[in-house]
Amino acid sequence: MHTTEWLRSADGLPVPAASPANIHMMSQQPLNLVVLISGTGSNLQALIDAVPSFQTPAARISLVVSNSKFAYGIERAQAAQPPIPTKVHSLAAFRKQNPHLTDEAEVRSRYDLELAAVIKTGRPHLVVLAGFMHILSEPFLKEMRSDWNSSNPSTPIPIINLHPALPGQFDGANAIERAWEAGPAGRQEVTETGVMIHEVIAEVDRGAPILTRTVELKKDESLDGLKQRMHDVEHELIVAGTFEMLRRIASSPSIQLS
Repeated sequence: MHTTEWLRSADGLPVPAASPANIHMMSQQPLNLVVLISGTGSNLQALIDAVPSFQTPAARISLVVSNSKFAYGIERAQAAQPPIPTKVHSLAAFRKQNPHLTDEAEVRSRYDLELAAVIKTGRPHLVVLAGFMHILSEPFLKEMRSDWNSSNPSTPIPIINLHPALPGQFDGANAIERAWEAGPAGRQEVTETGVMIHEVIAEVDRGAPILTRTVELKKDESLDGLKQRMHDVEHELIVAGTFEMLRRIASSPSIQLS
């Protein structure tokens, strides 16, 4: 397996050194990103703004998938120049279309398999969960371990997620609210939280971190104030984490993710 040499950027983020061998291996064709969203799409917008400037490797957002037809992120994708293709794959709509499925586990499994098929129409080299409010099942992850390219069917498609907490700190939903309640403004149990980009595995928010950024919790700060600071960090980190993952993919096409 390829071993990456690491440097540190001015703000402390880890950045892989670009050796001549790595550069030689990187694709000259843009790598495809498929981005999954559920809501306003502010992190998607950060990617829309940044991805065109990616070099070595270059990339493009080939598809945006939402599990809600009301997500404003769909409009963001359609307003991009050029417009980004969008698809909606709603669990509620899937249930209505399949009333014969009564077992919830089977409903989720089949929905997720269809979701994987939708994602693969974007021919992704990387899938980015940018505020995607749906826990992905093991059948989905198993399906994504095979590529959309029939000539290379055993290559897994990497999936990364943005989570507004540090590794192992506030897994799952409402992480910002829980951090604020546990911080100096509340129970005074913790003094910091953060944001991470991590690999997606079956255990929620437990995949290997790719990048992390610490955010100090302030005693006199409102929840809305913390949310704004966290969102600002999210917008930076989702761009940096996506680019870092693309670099790994481009320099090590056979990399195996957990």
